[in-house]
Amino acid sequence: MILLATDYGWRGPWVGQVHATLASAVPAVRVIDWIHDLPAFEPAAAAHLLAALIPDAPEGAIVLGVVDPGVGTTRDAVVVEADGRWLVGPGNGLFDVASARAQTARWWRIERAPERDSATFHGRDLFAPVAAAIARGEAVPGERMEPPHGEAAARDRAAVIYVDGFGNAATGLRPAPTERRALCVGEDRLARGRTFADVTPGAAMWLVNSIGLAEIVINRGHAARRLGLEVGTPVSWAN
Repeated sequence: MILLATDYGWRGPWVGQVHATLASAVPAVRVIDWIHDLPAFEPAAAAHLLAALIPDAPEGAIVLGVVDPGVGTTRDAVVVEADGRWLVGPGNGLFDVASARAQTARWWRIERAPERDSATFHGRDLFAPVAAAIARGEAVPGERMEPPHGEAAARDRAAVIYVDGFGNAATGLRPAPTERRALCVGEDRLARGRTFADVTPGAAMWLVNSIGLAEIVINRGHAARRLGLEVGTPVSWAN
């Protein structure tokens, strides 16, 4: 199974071209569009969202991840094996959080000359063929490397990392089940709820979302628009 996780969005031919490359290389392998609205140009934020998503991927799954504002530059292209799941994409921090939180992680620097080499589309020309090679059971086309991150990469991120289509704003915080402190964003101090209906329509709160992250929501409303939230907006726990 290959899971596609990118910031490509759904418009244009980009996702389809990656699918076509994979269908040609590994026609029997299932390819799933996991997420295509990772925070655009924000690998550090996307890294926290991916780290929350990856534990739900089955062991042996290959995550082809692309948030790559430095595509075509000298940034590394990498493969990471983290707790039995394979991550293929740019070495720009996108996989650092998942790697740092894994029980075991191994890194490779990709050394492969693409047959087709667009300087602006490594998702199709480099990462998809490497993901296909791993899916076929071939050796990783590269050399082992030390993880480029330190222990700090495993820490939570006290900021908004993702805004979904409903306007709910996920943060990089992983609250404990017993956490009851208010979550502060700007001048707003939000109490915890368990589900949207815990507050009246139009009221804001925070809850633990389905992947374990503290998320700012408005019951039947658009929290990001109402509260002025975007990727990078800082948040904090109340004292």
